[in-house]
This record gives sequence, C-alpha cells and structure tokens, in this order.
Amino acid sequence: MVRRLAALAVLAGILVPVPAVACRLALLLALDVSSSIDEREYILQRDGLATALTSPEVTQAFFHSPDPVALAVYEWSGQYNQNLVIDWRLISKPQDLHAVANRLRDIQSGERLFPTSIGNALRFGAQQIERAPLCLRQTIDVSGDGMNNDGYPPEVAYRHFPFDGVTVNALAIGGAQDLTDLVRYFSFEVVRGPGAFVETAFDHNDFQRAIKRKLERELRPQVVGQGKPTGRRISNRIADRSDQ
Repeated sequence: MVRRLAALAVLAGILVPVPAVACRLALLLALDVSSSIDEREYILQRDGLATALTSPEVTQAFFHSPDPVALAVYEWSGQYNQNLVIDWRLISKPQDLHAVANRLRDIQSGERLFPTSIGNALRFGAQQIERAPLCLRQTIDVSGDGMNNDGYPPEVAYRHFPFDGVTVNALAIGGAQDLTDLVRYFSFEVVRGPGAFVETAFDHNDFQRAIKRKLERELRPQVVGQGKPTGRRISNRIADRSDQ
C-alpha cells in the first residue's frame, strides 16, 4: 500500500507525504480463557505461548528481517469478557521477546466462568488492530477449544467492524470438542484474509507445539499473489494432518 501510494504520486507528477512504516507485521494473539478451560489447561496455554515465543525457531522468524514486528496479546471468553494482557510492543531485539514471555508467566488466571463468544473476541481484536503501530501487514491469531455459543457470531463481527487488510488465523484445540468438527467450524466461520489458515493442537498438552508452528508460519514473508484458500480446502487439509 505504501509503495502504491508513492508510485501513484510519481505518475501524477505531484509530491504527497507517504506515511512511514514502523514495522512489517502487527501480530495480535487471542487466547481462549472460557469456562471449558480449567486451571491446568490455562497454564499450559500461558506457559506454552511464553516458551514458544522464546524458542530458537520463533526467535529466528521474528528477526529474519531488520524490520520489527509489533506484538500484543489478549484473553477472551464471553461477550463482555476480553482482557488485553500485553499491550502493543515493538519486538526489535531478542530481549523484547523474553520480556513478553516473562510477563505472560506472571499473569494470574482470572475467572473462567464465561461462555465462548468468538464474534465479540474478533470485535475486540479489530479495535486493538486500530491501535497498533503502522505496519505493512496485520494478523489476528485466535486460539480456541470450542465454537461460538454466546454473543454474536463471527460473521456479524466481520460485517460491522473494520477488518479490511486484516488476516485472521485460527488454532483449533481438541479435547473439549471433536477436533475435526472444530477445524471445520474455524475454517468456514473464523479464518479470513489472504493466506489465512487453521493450525491444530490435539489437546492443551499439544498447545506449545502448535502455537510455535503457527507463529513460525505467520512470521514468514508472505508469498506474493497467494490467495485465500476456501474453508473446505483448509478443513480437508488440516483434518487429514490431524489424523496422522
């Protein structure tokens, strides 16, 4: 978009200010803390994300380019229950990742008595993306172990809140619900944007491996011309892999 503005300005023979880009990617991680997740599973998610962020592979993915990544994390459950636990932070050196990981491990779990409102979680995500530093790309990474059962569904969030240019990926966590059904739901109802995908964790014990793999993929350079796979293609591909 920035290059396009500059090119149009040159073609038009005029000088216009082109906004500086602070980073290459604004990455917003959304963690499910609804009533289907117990204390042990909450800790597996929280500590699994912290460990994944500081793994050698994810660290390398963050810094494969000199342009930094902006990172933020929030927890979500019911329609009125979203909590920003890590505000936007530019990750410009490995110490920044370790600081985020340490903050995550210090977070105390709150009440998990609320249902699952993915639509409201997406609404909150769109609002946080609007607050993000100016970046070339924007991605919301939603993890969850259940389908929407409270508030409005994802389609309503997409219809009423700003998601232009935002990619939404999902991590489907098995255990509380059949994983194949959950992947199909996320594929058709939740993921959105060019190259959007669904990652899978067999259960919360598998969360660390899955979120690590997902982060590596999200932090890779985007393939030019890559289109958005249909929900059916995503669902079939992930379902096949989860059976291996």
